[in-house]
Amino acid sequence: MSPAIGGTLNRVDGRAKVRGDARYSAEVAVTGLVHAVLVNATVASGRITAIDTAEAERADGVLAVLTHRNLSRVASVPKLLPSLAGLAAPGQTFFPMQDEAIHYSGQPIAIVIADTVERADHAGTLIRVEYATTPSTTLLDQARDQAYVPERIFGGLLPGQASRGDVAKALAEAQVCVDATYRFAPNHHNPIEPSASTAVWEDVDRLTIYDSTQGPNATQFTVAALLGLPPISIRVVSHAVGGSFGSKAMIWHHPALAALAARQVGRPVRLALTREQMFTSCGHREEQEQRITIGAGTDGRITALRHHKLSLTSRFDDWAEPSLQSPAVAYTSPHYEGIYHLVRGNTITPTFMRAPGEATGMFALECAMDELAERIGIDPLELRLRNYSETDPESGHPWSSSGLKECYQRASELFGWRDRDSRPRREGQWLIGSGMASALYPVTQPVNPQRARARLYNDGTAVVEAGVSEFGTGVFTAMTQVAADALGLPVERVRFVGGSSDLPNVTAAVGSTGTSAVGSAVHLAATQLRDELIRRAVADAHSPLHGADPGTVVVRDGRMVLRDHPDVGEAYADMMARTLTPDAEVLGTWTPPPQDAGYGVHTFGAQMAEVAVDADLGVVRVRRMVGVFAPGRVLNRKTAHSQLMGGMLWGLGQALLEATRMDPRSGRWANASLGDYLVAVNADAPDVVVDTIEVHDEVVNPLGMKGVGEIGVVGAAAAIANAVHHATGRRQYELPITLEKLL
Repeated sequence: MSPAIGGTLNRVDGRAKVRGDARYSAEVAVTGLVHAVLVNATVASGRITAIDTAEAERADGVLAVLTHRNLSRVASVPKLLPSLAGLAAPGQTFFPMQDEAIHYSGQPIAIVIADTVERADHAGTLIRVEYATTPSTTLLDQARDQAYVPERIFGGLLPGQASRGDVAKALAEAQVCVDATYRFAPNHHNPIEPSASTAVWEDVDRLTIYDSTQGPNATQFTVAALLGLPPISIRVVSHAVGGSFGSKAMIWHHPALAALAARQVGRPVRLALTREQMFTSCGHREEQEQRITIGAGTDGRITALRHHKLSLTSRFDDWAEPSLQSPAVAYTSPHYEGIYHLVRGNTITPTFMRAPGEATGMFALECAMDELAERIGIDPLELRLRNYSETDPESGHPWSSSGLKECYQRASELFGWRDRDSRPRREGQWLIGSGMASALYPVTQPVNPQRARARLYNDGTAVVEAGVSEFGTGVFTAMTQVAADALGLPVERVRFVGGSSDLPNVTAAVGSTGTSAVGSAVHLAATQLRDELIRRAVADAHSPLHGADPGTVVVRDGRMVLRDHPDVGEAYADMMARTLTPDAEVLGTWTPPPQDAGYGVHTFGAQMAEVAVDADLGVVRVRRMVGVFAPGRVLNRKTAHSQLMGGMLWGLGQALLEATRMDPRSGRWANASLGDYLVAVNADAPDVVVDTIEVHDEVVNPLGMKGVGEIGVVGAAAAIANAVHHATGRRQYELPITLEKLL
């Protein structure tokens, strides 16, 4: 039996999704269901002075209209804590409809519950609201003079500033300096499935929520705190999730609002956000500006790096995506300073967005590195090799594993980088250029133990369970492979079950930790179950393995056999039938290593891109992309390839298309729809080549896997921007790169 890990097993959930049999949170069949629709504030700052719901309440099919005047008060709002912690993880520390204050446009101010969603939606238009408005801040430029340095960011997990050495002195003494400022438009996640919650009260203290979430337990703990219930009173089910990219990583207001509405009307309630509401209800990548100063010698070796970030956060939370963390350790730099600056604005609290921080921070660094290479006249790849560090520059610890040099070499071979002319070439109307960038993403460990349950039945089949959601990454498929290998079973005899808070608790699948966290727990549970059954066999006087050393027994195709005498042994099923054992079960617990375990832990990669720019129109076409990554052990080559390619195309969208535009007059997003918010489509997709370098890593987790969900994004936009410069001779300091900027 060949190992399942490393193979290309098709998605175990693929057939159900292709056939339309998969059930999402807005499709679950519930008896007596009614529908809730949110009504949102149309001003960005102020307070409600009058709200008239009488006409809406009289409308056909309406059961109730809830506002701040009659909605139950929440028991408490938990502190902001990323869902990686495995606890309550509210998207922000403000919960709406508790008073008349308005903090941002789109803030929920009323809920209409009716027998159909169409009637609820119509009744919502009948509510009359009057406001007393106050001046709002919705753009960085409106209040950059009010910027402050927070003590901590990212839910308190990271410091607001960090330094090593003497940056000012090193920059003053540097032979070459690059000083550049980069601006980034806000971005929104836009998964195909908008967020939705269906709340069913089965008793006064027993609630089931069908929620579109990356972490069923995160929803459970958050709603429990908001409603003042013990977590045991709440069950969260998330069978299928139609994409997230971070928008469903934190727990926003709609699950609790659905539960409050259901309790108010005594009926199951479904609350599904519209596409426009997704722009104001689930966070976003914040508007930001980053200034990088690199000091180096004439040989290109970096001596100092200063990296400052300015971004817009909400009135209530010090949130910034951690854009400075990976650039701080990307290259050798004895002198470093990184500082976050925040401006409070009238916005929902920003949140995780795919490759949160690294996508922007590494863009700034890698574009500045390209400029440094041009300044001193060396190849951009050679510059990065000269500054490669064998150790983590921040801690001085060795990397748990790297593979970055191998990624550079393989990407160069696949792309043909060695044949690159430093001068651009022209093909008729098109200017052709190529660029490259490094990719780094931190390996972040969960802070709490991760659990999974493995059960083997007496027919030789197994089920493995953990409370992780499947939101498009293929985690159910990969976990089937992990369990099959650990138990020594064919994959068709193993079933993985997830998507419920009733199952063993694992952290929300965020920050490329999902496969690592649940995979480690599944691996331990399954191996412990296998070892337990082997111990039973060698202790059983009727077993062919009786008296054998358990360390000499292996399992192949469901048979426990002696490693050196595979003809001696018996099947799991035979032993269990003989001993009248219906099933055997183990709960496995993986305790992650501490973050300061004596190693630097990052995933590395290299990105290269070729673009064609229309000399007259400024149209940019990405012709081909190459990405090579070192994500540790690859569990499923097909799903990993899909994740990495998808990430690279996300980087294309980041570079050329994606921007949410704010109208400062109204404080509202001006393009809050998929008709106006541009994302990459098939016609934009170039030839994409993805490859991996497998590096052995005994530090990160038992299987040596690092995750592939984010790293494909990092570096892609910078490679494209550097290719645009190579083609046109013009540096791009603002994303996305649009026609008018090139013209």
